Amino acid sequence: MSDITAVVEGEGSPVVLVHSGVADHRSWDPVADRLRRRHTVIRYDLRGFGQTPAPARGFRHRDDLADLLDDVGIQAAAVVGNSLGGYVALEFATRWPERVTHLGLLAAPLDGWAWGPEVKAYGAEEGQLLADGDIDRALALNLDMWVRGPVREWSSALRQTADQVAAAMRTSLANQTVTESFELPDDIDPPSTLLHLITAKTLVAVGDADAPDFPAIARRLATGIPDAHLTEIPGAGHLLPLECPEQIAAAIDDLLAR
Repeated sequence: MSDITAVVEGEGSPVVLVHSGVADHRSWDPVADRLRRRHTVIRYDLRGFGQTPAPARGFRHRDDLADLLDDVGIQAAAVVGNSLGGYVALEFATRWPERVTHLGLLAAPLDGWAWGPEVKAYGAEEGQLLADGDIDRALALNLDMWVRGPVREWSSALRQTADQVAAAMRTSLANQTVTESFELPDDIDPPSTLLHLITAKTLVAVGDADAPDFPAIARRLATGIPDAHLTEIPGAGHLLPLECPEQIAAAIDDLLAR
């Protein structure tokens, strides 16, 4: 696991923060600044993101998380993820429920979901741009989809968020084809069929300005996970830790106090 870049700060009960598929561990900085006052906060770059190199062999994100916790001597932790990070957290919690004390799923996707036209169109266009090697246009597309979102106009605040995440997004896009080519398929049943196994108290959070699929998925997760609480954030989009860090930190604090 020495090739996984991780930051461990603070003291207290451990909290792992897993970034989205268009960011890196720095997207959690504003949230971590608050949480580390009372908790050991672990942020890391998934393979092919940030300072962690793209993979050269088969891997699963959930196994990397298990290895990372083993490396730092933590048996069980709160695990909170945004977008792709939420799916990693969900996989981890259904594979090893005993290792998750609390679970946070922020704008998380779900396997087997019938995606709506916005996400389908985005995926098709991104795939073509990456096949053409056009990282600049792929970056612009991803900023428009995941920062602005399908229902908002660009504002100065959203432009600032785009500036914060653009470099990390460019790295992830440059590595995406290789990273995805080495990602191994599930070797257990998919998380959508195992939600009942999750024993952790769970926060499900979503912005109502995100693509319409994500509020629908959030409701499905909140219904399927035994001890889940749904928080819908008015006006917020997909990258919740960057858009509304104080609100997300407070929601995680509330979760950890349960």
